[in-house]
Amino acid sequence: MERTAVNGNLWWILILGGALTFLIRLSFIALQGRWQPPELLQRALRYVPPAVLSAIILPEMLMPQGSLQIGAENLRLWAGLAAMWVAWRTRNILLTIAAGMAVLYLLQWLF
Repeated sequence: MERTAVNGNLWWILILGGALTFLIRLSFIALQGRWQPPELLQRALRYVPPAVLSAIILPEMLMPQGSLQIGAENLRLWAGLAAMWVAWRTRNILLTIAAGMAVLYLLQWLF
């Protein structure tokens, strides 16, 4: 009986979370053209994509097995550094991704 209550609560949490996410995204679409956000908010929102991407990638790059590994044996760190260098030099997203993946696969094959 207890398990059913937990499953029921979980479904409500998922439904409410999905509805809130949908409404938040819909609000930006519905308000487009009617509301102009302040300049400070517009400038701050420009940093959201790099911040989110960094929050996803850096932990996996620096902690591949769950603990901090900053050394020569961390192949993901080397591939990430190579990808950063390519991004800095070319400003090309696809080339950056391809270079990072190629370096990682090459290092995994070599070691």
